[in-house]
Amino acid sequence: MRAFATARILLLVGVLIFGFCPSNAQTVLPLDKINSQAELDSAITALDAALFDAYNRCDLDKFASFSVDNVEFYHDQGGATLGRANLTDSVKKNICGKTTRELVPGTLQVYYMKGYGAVEMGVHRFHHPGNEDKEGVGEGKFIHLWQYKDGAWKITRVISYDHHVAAK
Repeated sequence: MRAFATARILLLVGVLIFGFCPSNAQTVLPLDKINSQAELDSAITALDAALFDAYNRCDLDKFASFSVDNVEFYHDQGGATLGRANLTDSVKKNICGKTTRELVPGTLQVYYMKGYGAVEMGVHRFHHPGNEDKEGVGEGKFIHLWQYKDGAWKITRVISYDHHVAAK
């Protein structure tokens, strides 16, 4: 019986400790521990998935945690959005409940940026749940500049361009 009580206490302590860890804590390898293109691809792919999971679920705090305060976002149709607060507000007003994003399989390209981080490029599609018959599926290309600094990967620059209706 005593072993059972001890196990329950240890389980409770574990839940308390790990239950209060920040949900946006990154578990991606730091830049100085990445030793191959495969590891870099894996790190950036995981960051992209986490970023756009937050975007698709409208988890604005988590979404904001992926960019630096002075992030620069350039969109071929929307113009420039400067600063994390402005970018997060734009997502809140224009994306939440209206649009979801998916990465087009096989399009992701990742390149090492010595002493800085990585550049990520690819093609993504934007769905309009419940309205795709009217609005269609959009597609565009993107470039994300990821910086590894102070123990975290953050986006410093985004270029989103070549937006058009996706081919069926």
